[in-house]
Amino acid sequence: MAESTTISNTENLMKYMKLDQKGAVLAEYIWIDGTNGVRTKTKTLSKPVKDVKDLPEWNFDGSSTGQAPGDNSDVYIRPCAIFPDPFRGGDNILVMTETWDPDGSPNKFNYRHECERLMEANAKQEPWFGLEQEYTILAPDGWPYGWPKGGYPAPQGPYYCGVGTGKVFCRDIVEAHYKACLYAGIKISGINAEVMPSQWEFQVGPCEGIELGDHLWVARYLLYRVAEEFGAKITIEPKPIKGDWNGTGLHTNVSTAEMRKDGGMKAIEDACKKLGERHEEHILVYGEGNAERMTGEHETASIDKFSYGVADRGASIRIPRQCAKEGKGYLEDRRPASNADPYRITGIVMETIFGGMEGLDLSKADK
Repeated sequence: MAESTTISNTENLMKYMKLDQKGAVLAEYIWIDGTNGVRTKTKTLSKPVKDVKDLPEWNFDGSSTGQAPGDNSDVYIRPCAIFPDPFRGGDNILVMTETWDPDGSPNKFNYRHECERLMEANAKQEPWFGLEQEYTILAPDGWPYGWPKGGYPAPQGPYYCGVGTGKVFCRDIVEAHYKACLYAGIKISGINAEVMPSQWEFQVGPCEGIELGDHLWVARYLLYRVAEEFGAKITIEPKPIKGDWNGTGLHTNVSTAEMRKDGGMKAIEDACKKLGERHEEHILVYGEGNAERMTGEHETASIDKFSYGVADRGASIRIPRQCAKEGKGYLEDRRPASNADPYRITGIVMETIFGGMEGLDLSKADK
């Protein structure tokens, strides 16, 4: 079990968590800040809420989150999706929100709004997404859990999907996160230990349209909160340890109605070609620090070159062998870094495959 260095006493806390809330409901509003991080604040509601339309808009100090200047700091958060709260239980909820400016326009870091417009415009394509979120668990000193202080463990090899002491670290955090996601209704489809020790992965999906971004962001929030209780840190930096160690990615599986039909391999290959034509634009929004990860080694393609192939984990896009055999299915875009925004990933994929919309350009690195 991960050694906690935080001041926390769960036994004492539970006495208060069991107290009657007298009909009140706690809603944890979640938003994405100006540094691609997660922020939250809690609102007391007078009664249980089941429909997101019944939740009130709220606001926060955007000058403290990198989202607004100090002389015009109010940023508004509009509820978009509701999830049961695994920490507080009962009728308490988690609320995924969008950020909006006082003039009624989306905040510059609100990528969900653009993504949803593209998803709605292409709803007939029935886009399914499944994202594989890799991450690394760090001790409070910032070094991976289980690694010798200031040193390195044995080379990679025994850790991927490993079992047993010395091969996996912090499984307690991983299992707790898995259960929290299931309780919250996150479409988490699996977990596994990754190639580098203390590196793990969870998968979200398949989800249709905008749902993927909502579920992945809330799953990230749950991961940070669970790790908080164990006194650990979570990093989604794409190359947390330099040298001969695997980086962390956010492999993105994409399938449309045409890809899933008999003969869908043609739609898959057509999509790969379109994605290749906008390789540079995609890289711009596929995460910060990705060049350190995408070197052409450690199961990555070179960031400067685009390629696709069947069962090739060294390609930019992998077509699973089973899909090639059946002639239909999905593709896996292996380029996104672990810290990429799922709204930006899925949005630009839709834009590239099916065409953009007037006034939208998801390929811009910054608005």
